[in-house]
Amino acid sequence: MVFSSVLFLFFYLTAVLAIYYAIPFKLRNLFLFIANLAFYGWGEPVFVLLMLFSTVVDYTCGYFIDKYRTRNKRIAKTFLLLSICINLGLLGFFKYAGFISDTLNAIPFLSDILSIPPIEVPLPIGISFYTFQTMSYSIDVYRNDAPIQKNIISFGTYVSLFPQLIAGPIVRYKDVAYQIDHRKETLDNFTNGVKLFCVGLGKKVLIANQMGLMWDLIRESGEVNGWLGSWIGIIGYSFQIYFDFSGYSDMARGLGNMFGFEFLKNFDYPYISKSITEFWRRWHITLGTWFREYVYIPLGGNRVGPMRQTLNLLIVWFLTGFWHGAAYNFILWGLFYGILLIIEKLILKKWLDKLPAAIQHIYTLFFVILGWVLFFFSDMSQLSDYIVNMFSFTGPVIGETALTTTLSYLPLIIIAGIASTPLMFKLYNKVSNTGVKIALDTVYCMAIMTLCTASLVNQSYNPFLYFKF
Repeated sequence: MVFSSVLFLFFYLTAVLAIYYAIPFKLRNLFLFIANLAFYGWGEPVFVLLMLFSTVVDYTCGYFIDKYRTRNKRIAKTFLLLSICINLGLLGFFKYAGFISDTLNAIPFLSDILSIPPIEVPLPIGISFYTFQTMSYSIDVYRNDAPIQKNIISFGTYVSLFPQLIAGPIVRYKDVAYQIDHRKETLDNFTNGVKLFCVGLGKKVLIANQMGLMWDLIRESGEVNGWLGSWIGIIGYSFQIYFDFSGYSDMARGLGNMFGFEFLKNFDYPYISKSITEFWRRWHITLGTWFREYVYIPLGGNRVGPMRQTLNLLIVWFLTGFWHGAAYNFILWGLFYGILLIIEKLILKKWLDKLPAAIQHIYTLFFVILGWVLFFFSDMSQLSDYIVNMFSFTGPVIGETALTTTLSYLPLIIIAGIASTPLMFKLYNKVSNTGVKIALDTVYCMAIMTLCTASLVNQSYNPFLYFKF
């Protein structure tokens, strides 16, 4: 599995790019479609059939939705519902069947009546992402927000596009509809893609993986970490998940640029936020946009009264948590943010805005970091133990293992903190000399590729965290 990362970088990606630019434009979608399926089938060949099935279903439903949208609204709505039900049905079966059966079996009187056997279904990588993408196509065509795609190969290319296939960002069809058949590959776009890809690769390999190791070391020490050690540990995980996921998103956007696509930004320095509302405008932007446009606004959004608006927010954040995984901690995590956002929106925001910026920032990071505890621990007893350790001030401030680990990782913690802000980006943009910028870009990309290649060869397999979602 270690070799897979190097194999992708130096063989698969190189070969795909070389062939892509060597063939005529009219054949590029077909080639990308085949390359996408080969990439996905690399890890799980059998689930290629599931993706092809989803592609055919949504292509067919989209065709009939468009055909009957003006002629017969009822038929168009029937095909829309068919698309939504099949997509959610597949997602529900593969992702939540085991969770639902375990939950029902845990209820005494139901377990005796139903006698549901344990269900273990392997989770197709990236199914949560491409399911939302294909549903957005059917919904946008029904709303007349996106044009119908008449070429099934072009549509299949959109569904299976390998740069963002398995961990986002979530690309709505209407955002790339024109690019699918009319994109233009340019040298500037390609070089920008290479730079963005290197930024993401560095985030993942050089920061996220190392912060993950620090988190593992501190977490395994348990209650002897002391309250400060426990906070430092979860701060390490906060850095890990940010640089892991934003790193993948940057790599996906960079790869998209190399093939002529422009994907929407998925992260905008969320850890500089001064409120929970702002944090969720900056974190996983494409998921928040999807839920806002396809769930929150159809439910009435903020056009309704306070009580209904509160219910709408709770529904959206319950679904947001549940989308992340079939476990109670994800539901708690989603509702945790739903409640915080409701309190901010209805009560706290006007007072929060009057506080000094530093206090607003501390307030936000406190709850965000606390939220990552809920996100990480699926075992409720481990979850409660860790939270208790974070707020237990009677024992040592920091344990020996936590202190030693923190000191050894301190330089990287400082680098991660700086890289979580736009400081370096602003400094880079102050360089006005084009030649100097080209030199900086070249040195940066070469250094990142060298360091990451060496690191990948020496590290054990360390997949992106969001692969499992």
